[in-house]
Amino acid sequence: MPRTEAAEVVGAAGGTGVVAAGAETPAAASPRRPRPRRVAAALWSLPPIAALALVFLYPLALVVWQSVSPEDGGHSTAPYTAVFAEASFREALTNTVLLAAGATAGALLLGLALSLVIAFVPFPGGRALSRFIDLFLAFPSFLITLALLFLYGSAGLANGLWTDVTGAAHGPLDFLHTPWGVLLAEVTYFTPFVMRPLLAAFSQVETGQLEAAASLGARPWRIVRTVILPEALPSLAAGGALVLVLCLNEFGIVLFTGAKDVVTLPMLVYTKALLDGDYTGACVVAVVNITLSVTLYALYRTVMSRTGGGPAFRTGGAHRAGA
Repeated sequence: MPRTEAAEVVGAAGGTGVVAAGAETPAAASPRRPRPRRVAAALWSLPPIAALALVFLYPLALVVWQSVSPEDGGHSTAPYTAVFAEASFREALTNTVLLAAGATAGALLLGLALSLVIAFVPFPGGRALSRFIDLFLAFPSFLITLALLFLYGSAGLANGLWTDVTGAAHGPLDFLHTPWGVLLAEVTYFTPFVMRPLLAAFSQVETGQLEAAASLGARPWRIVRTVILPEALPSLAAGGALVLVLCLNEFGIVLFTGAKDVVTLPMLVYTKALLDGDYTGACVVAVVNITLSVTLYALYRTVMSRTGGGPAFRTGGAHRAGA
């Protein structure tokens, strides 16, 4: 009798599912995917790969190719040398880095303070405010800029109240068209991008640890420094890296504030391409901006991988009701 048939006889007779020695079982075998299935899976992956190459990789390749194609013909790195020698490029690069770093630092500090209050200080509406932050992330950046213009612009609410009360010709607030106005708008818009991962991290903090520290006489600031912050540092680093990448490429806020003297790399691309007609120079600046963005994104992914994602972008499993 063949071995497979002997296994079936023994299993049927004993009723215990024990297979005779030497019998082949499905668990013992290691079936391989048939070759036609592997070929079919490869064929199904071709359309999304082709779409990605057409929509993203091909335009990116064109930008890089144009950046090394001078207007007089041929291909060389002369456009890079010319753009790097321009004072406008160096100023735009400096503005971009300083604004991104300043907005990231401001968003981290403000986001940390607000997240601590929402997560650990009970007050009416705290849960609703936490949920609103998720909705805020979907808002376009120019809405925040328009709101600030309505409040602090030359003809905004604050200046209007001042002129009504004092009779002055104009109000005292005129900073939205300066780098400080751009910085305020970016901090306001990007702070929720820091708060969301922080609130998720705070929701994982055991309340027993806080109660034990308080019972031992630890002051609130010491509890924050020794118990809460160590749990939040991975999420704080991940949120800060994400905000840094987003600030580096922000265009709408700078454009809608009307800050003509604040030129960033995205604004310089816009100026060279649409106003000056210098498409090669615009592509050079775009390649520099893309390189910086990819480098910072790699930093962001490194932070996320080292923290295992952590609780940064999880929203479930709350140990704290406020988060």
